[in-house]
Amino acid sequence: MRPRVVSRALVSVTAIVGIAAGSLATASTSFAASDAAPSKPAASAQDVGVLAVVNLGLSTNQAKGVQRWLKKEWGYNGAIDGELGTNSWKAFQRHLAAHHGYRGEIDGIVGSGTISALQRFLKNNGWGYTGSIDGIAGPGTQSAFKTFANWCVATY
Repeated sequence: MRPRVVSRALVSVTAIVGIAAGSLATASTSFAASDAAPSKPAASAQDVGVLAVVNLGLSTNQAKGVQRWLKKEWGYNGAIDGELGTNSWKAFQRHLAAHHGYRGEIDGIVGSGTISALQRFLKNNGWGYTGSIDGIAGPGTQSAFKTFANWCVATY
């Protein structure tokens, strides 16, 4: 992860924990004062939108190649910035759903279902993946993904 993204995530989590702790500390006084104005609910982790970047070992240049492929072939409309974030993965999930057995939500979250479909794509299309379809982005998955990304760089 890039330091900027990590910093944003840490600040967001720290803010949520602080808000939640403050809400718990004042809970007893708000219950005791029944005539008090109703308080706002505490913020939750769902309220925070931190962009997850999951490059799976790709360099910025390789990730840009994948984004160019996604833009041309799978409706990616974000920046070509070399950071495979939520919108990049949503486009990739559309590809994986259409051709490689991905059955999850098109949500941009890189979970085991996304990785399993990615492994099928890398295995069945000659990108060099020879491991099992286990949903774990280990060294074999990352190496094959780099081979695919290098093709994207050369082609797109």
